Amino acid sequence: MVKGVSIFSGAGGLDVGAHQAGVDIVACIENDPDAAQTLRINNGLLGADVLEKDIKEVDFRVWSNTEPSVLIGGPPCQPFSKNGYWVKNDNRLIEHDPRNMLGQFVRALGEMLPTGFLFENVESILHPTNKSTFEAFVKEAEAHGYACTVFRTNSADFGVPQKRKRVFVFGVKGGGTAIPCPVGRYADPKKPHQMNGHAPYVGVGDFIAPYAGQEFSEPQEDASGGTYYQELLNVPSGRNYIGLRDVEGYSGRTFRSGGRFWNFLYKLHPDEPSITIAAQPGPWVGPFHWDSRRLRVPEIAAIQTFPKDYQFYGTRRSVQKQIGNAVPCLLGQEMVAHLMNHLP
Repeated sequence: MVKGVSIFSGAGGLDVGAHQAGVDIVACIENDPDAAQTLRINNGLLGADVLEKDIKEVDFRVWSNTEPSVLIGGPPCQPFSKNGYWVKNDNRLIEHDPRNMLGQFVRALGEMLPTGFLFENVESILHPTNKSTFEAFVKEAEAHGYACTVFRTNSADFGVPQKRKRVFVFGVKGGGTAIPCPVGRYADPKKPHQMNGHAPYVGVGDFIAPYAGQEFSEPQEDASGGTYYQELLNVPSGRNYIGLRDVEGYSGRTFRSGGRFWNFLYKLHPDEPSITIAAQPGPWVGPFHWDSRRLRVPEIAAIQTFPKDYQFYGTRRSVQKQIGNAVPCLLGQEMVAHLMNHLP
């Protein structure tokens, strides 16, 4: 059995995926109290020790003699987010940003020396502004004796009902030939490409249908008293605010193209994947349900492909953040399984 250590574990999306791929997760390291408690209350699934502490305080040599083993994790993505692009490069100081934990990932790798590792982050880590920092990370991993494969993908390519762009780095000990990139089982080149350059492969409808009943309703889902509710009512399913201009007979407020963020008033279509679930969405940031309400916790968890019985700890705001920051479990399963298939 392959043993695994998870760092920057969050709510456990990648951990669940690794478990489903056959990895025995022995430790999860997470310093956010709510996320750490989420991991604990789902201990029956993961069965791992939860270390609620700053990663800088963890000595990874504890797990250095475990073979075969994997290190998995996605360091905080805020330093590499698109939201920071407006700041001049000289002022961004990515390598000095205290939230940049790439160095801690490399330290953990060098101390534990697992058989393989899987690193995850936002696609914008490959942006020219971040490129030198990311390339330095890969070189340091290679200096520890790992052959590395950089893989950019969209979760919709792997059966997740969500368009979510991510970057993975696969590393295998030995420094030999890098492993091939995974192949998206749901990508269909015959379909016309749409949002994010990817066709809609798996619709969200079947994933969230079990939570449509009133027994799952939440006070936070009601948008009827809000500023843009009338506009939301008229947005067609699968469209955002721009769709208001195409609604026949609609005489209400419209917005110029580019005048709002693209996810403003975005409404799901049951036959298409969701847009990316955000960790901290604004009050009128989608996705909204096609019934013109905000999504419920079990619905956003299902879109992130968490198991049906998975539980989350914390306030509604904290839970949204935990789920939005997670790696979709099914994507994690596919990536970890691919790594395991190529371990030396």
